[in-house]
Amino acid sequence: MYAQLVETGVKRLKSLDEMSAQERAFQQRIDDEIKIEAKNWMPDAYRQTLIRQISQHAHSEIVGMLPEGNWVTRAPTLKRKLQLMAKIQDEAGHGLYLYSAMETLGADRDSEIAKLHNGKAKYSSIFNYPTLSWADMGVVGWLVDGAAIVNQVVLQRTSYGPYSRAMIRICKEESFHQRQGYEMLLTMMRHGTQVQKDMVQDAINRLWWPALMMFGPSDEHSPNSAQSMAWKIKRQSNDELRQRFIDQTIPQLELLGCSVPDPALKWNAERGHYDFGEIQWDEFYEVLKGNGPCNQERVATRRQAIEDGAWVRAAAVAHARKKHNKIAA
Repeated sequence: MYAQLVETGVKRLKSLDEMSAQERAFQQRIDDEIKIEAKNWMPDAYRQTLIRQISQHAHSEIVGMLPEGNWVTRAPTLKRKLQLMAKIQDEAGHGLYLYSAMETLGADRDSEIAKLHNGKAKYSSIFNYPTLSWADMGVVGWLVDGAAIVNQVVLQRTSYGPYSRAMIRICKEESFHQRQGYEMLLTMMRHGTQVQKDMVQDAINRLWWPALMMFGPSDEHSPNSAQSMAWKIKRQSNDELRQRFIDQTIPQLELLGCSVPDPALKWNAERGHYDFGEIQWDEFYEVLKGNGPCNQERVATRRQAIEDGAWVRAAAVAHARKKHNKIAA
């Protein structure tokens, strides 16, 4: 496996002969499917790759609360309001799990959050799009969380133990969110008015392509992908995951009675997969640069939340110090 990646990687990987004894032992542990734990020796590049990936994942969970929080006060029923609030609470918990996993690598949570606020750290591009109607809440749950699940299920087998174990609970809760979102859409399509049905279709039209972009560009355009595959941080290519998402989503879409804004979409019996149109990657990169519809709003809201909560953190620290000093005395 490793030797094959050495030959095919866009960015040249070290051969086993070029590795130190520590690096070879580390790679052998990974090849043997033994989890890397926080106290194990690891290459600094492995550590930094994980810090970057886990922090971006955590940021995405936290920023992802904002499009949904926008609809809490406007949910159509008390049941839907409670469901949405519970989902937002879950997303906050996911962010906390992931920040904690990141800290086992020696990263500082406050420093990583500061990078998010000053634009040096990224989060999932999908959360830079607005949620314009209540139907968006169903589509976010079904499509966006559905894409996240496809990405995250394989992370349950990622090589770093704390990250792998955090993903087990996260995936269970995300699966529930997806089913909840789909149930909302089914209700609107089967029992709603024509206006509500049109609302669902409009939400799908707006979020379909951004959902496909969540998997990132083809790995051939990523110089670090081969190394992440070799370290088993990553298990499958972006294109493989995107194809899996499309294949499992289209039958659900047909059951809804909706369509996607892709005239090239069709079943390819020879491949056993759906063919689909070209993704507009220029839009994806513009969003990553901070030029999406809601980039500035999302970061400004998170920055304001940190500033507004400063007194709570200061009070908690003061209380902890007072308690510590009392015990020490």
